[in-house]
Amino acid sequence: MQTEIVIGLEIHVQLATRTKLFCGCSTDYFGAPPNRHCCPVCLGMPGALPVLNERAVELALVAALALGCEIPSYSRFDRKQYFYPDLPKGYQISQYKAPIALGGHLDLEGDGGGKRVRLRRLHLEEDAGKLVHDPAAGRTLVDLNRCGVPLIEIVTEPDLRSPEEAARFLKQLRQILRYLEVSNCDMEKGELRCDANLSLSVDGQLGTKTEIKNLNSFKAVEEALRAEAQRQRSLLERGQRVMQQTFGWDPERGRLEPQRTKEEAEDYRYFPDPDLVPLTIDEAWKRRLREQLPELPHEKRRRWKREFELPDYDIRVLTEERGIAEYFERVVELHPKPKDVSNWMMTELLRLLAEEEHPVPKLPPERFAELLKMVEAGTIHRNTGKDVLEEAYRTGRPPKEIVEERGLARIADEAELARLADEVIAEQPEAVANFRAGNEKALGFLVGQLRAKTRGRADPKLAARLLRERLSR
Repeated sequence: MQTEIVIGLEIHVQLATRTKLFCGCSTDYFGAPPNRHCCPVCLGMPGALPVLNERAVELALVAALALGCEIPSYSRFDRKQYFYPDLPKGYQISQYKAPIALGGHLDLEGDGGGKRVRLRRLHLEEDAGKLVHDPAAGRTLVDLNRCGVPLIEIVTEPDLRSPEEAARFLKQLRQILRYLEVSNCDMEKGELRCDANLSLSVDGQLGTKTEIKNLNSFKAVEEALRAEAQRQRSLLERGQRVMQQTFGWDPERGRLEPQRTKEEAEDYRYFPDPDLVPLTIDEAWKRRLREQLPELPHEKRRRWKREFELPDYDIRVLTEERGIAEYFERVVELHPKPKDVSNWMMTELLRLLAEEEHPVPKLPPERFAELLKMVEAGTIHRNTGKDVLEEAYRTGRPPKEIVEERGLARIADEAELARLADEVIAEQPEAVANFRAGNEKALGFLVGQLRAKTRGRADPKLAARLLRERLSR
């Protein structure tokens, strides 16, 4: 029996708007007291009328343009009817027959690349509330703060062939959406989550599809899909039938939790929302948004490879976040040595950034470039530069000011260093004897002693030359 995994994803992305999709309530609900960010519109009170958030429409269009979708001139909102405690209206406002965008694709990078994952559609909808389970008290509470938060749902074609591919697709999609500033995509806050559909193709014949709901981490996507593929394969090997089911994933126990068995397709009784007029997208609006699109991650990586000739690893790390990539490019403008900038950013600056959990370095790029120029010119030693960088980063002071105040500039005065070299030779007779007996390592020790006298400010090459000259007399 030859089997192949077939996967399609339905990805829900919260849009980075300040207010909800159809009302003026704040979207800053995470961590807020329950049911604080609600109003008659998002609670579905009788007579309350929705008003569409234009910014949410723009963000959806930006995502669609970046993903190569077709954007029809006409789209509309529909009511999706279902009853659940966290949906107070008894229906969700979504898009069904006339979504805001159709088609599109994303080309997978890595592992040989070259694979295109097709998109079926991208549409706008509102989020539901959240159920908070309290097993100890034997009750479930409802928090409606999230009701009405704007989402885009991105639906792929069943083009993915492994759990690893599905996770890689999500990582790339998340990076693109963050570059576009369409969403923060914070998966811990539920700003990016997906439902995954999986079936096994047996000897070329596609089998029954099952669904895993609300996966909110890349690890969960991989583990849940791997477990479901194994479960289906085991059933088929025993001659049993795969049922159309919906599962949840328990990451603590590492197992699938059956939620419901579908005997037939659900009927959501969609119909056009009578409170919202159809949406018309003209060519001028699309053209304006297309002109404002930033350079996307894969485009930036290709350009950096060509212009900066950096290793693939450096490029991948430094283009992970748009803010970091733009910071790098600004520093390179001021100090046009890409590999030097890359080395310092990856070994020193990103470490400081991680310690304070900032999205971009606090140190202005002009001051970082100033520090790198001082190291290159020999004004300060590289190790001294690391200390100066840390102080500049934490205090906000200019590197040049720190160097001058602390007297950290290298001593390149030959006369001064020659005098100190004579002192070292007089103070270290054993090392001097070792060097004259042919032990070259002794010279390194003497250079260290000379640099210690100058608190690391002595030019090591000059110090070594002066010591060697005197020891060879």
